Amino acid sequence: MLPVHSIETFGTHEGPGIRLVVFTQGCHFRCLYCHNPDTQALSGGTAMRIEDIVKLAEKQKAYFGADGGVTVSGGEPTIHAQALIRLFKALHAKGIRTALDTNGALLNEDTKKLYAETDLILLDTKHIDEDKHRALTGMSNHNTLALAQYRESTSKPMWLRYVLVPGYSDDEIDILRIGEHFEKYHCIDRIEILPYHTLGAYKYEKLGRKNPLKGTDMPSKESIERTKAIFERYFKKVTVR
Repeated sequence: MLPVHSIETFGTHEGPGIRLVVFTQGCHFRCLYCHNPDTQALSGGTAMRIEDIVKLAEKQKAYFGADGGVTVSGGEPTIHAQALIRLFKALHAKGIRTALDTNGALLNEDTKKLYAETDLILLDTKHIDEDKHRALTGMSNHNTLALAQYRESTSKPMWLRYVLVPGYSDDEIDILRIGEHFEKYHCIDRIEILPYHTLGAYKYEKLGRKNPLKGTDMPSKESIERTKAIFERYFKKVTVR
């Protein structure tokens, strides 16, 4: 069984092509800009059988085309690594491609087996600076960077994702450091810039929680373009989502 928060059909933002996106319940990070705070609690969600998720994917398979497939996001999906190994093996048996949207917090034998069954990793690179990463997420970035290095050693593809938040992750020096850190990685197909937005702000009120970034503006067009221009020095493909 897999604790599922929600499912999105015909998703176009969580990997290539058209995708079935499964959002799992539970996350150890507490990102200040989290737009799905309702996925953070380790308890909750709807327990779904692996077989039922595979059936949903099979119904949508005709729309996946050459690039689409199933993406598991969260929350943090690697918390449920053993269940996802079974899911991804079952999907591959049906000829369906897999992707995993992860913050990279967990790197152990179970997750390594999961990554081996994952066609594409979408690695959420919250911040390159350790102290700033802790301030932004409450956790270290050590395992995130270790996962990137591990993925490079396997020669399997990975995308980086970077949320651009004014005053938190838009410093040009930090953005340059990301490029310098990853520029020699061959497994990185692209980096996606995700401009901070306030679409999930209402969820904090609904949960009775204070929104830690209340009053923070979305990044300006100039800031987005400046970040894109810096990343283009280091990565072969840079997109703004």
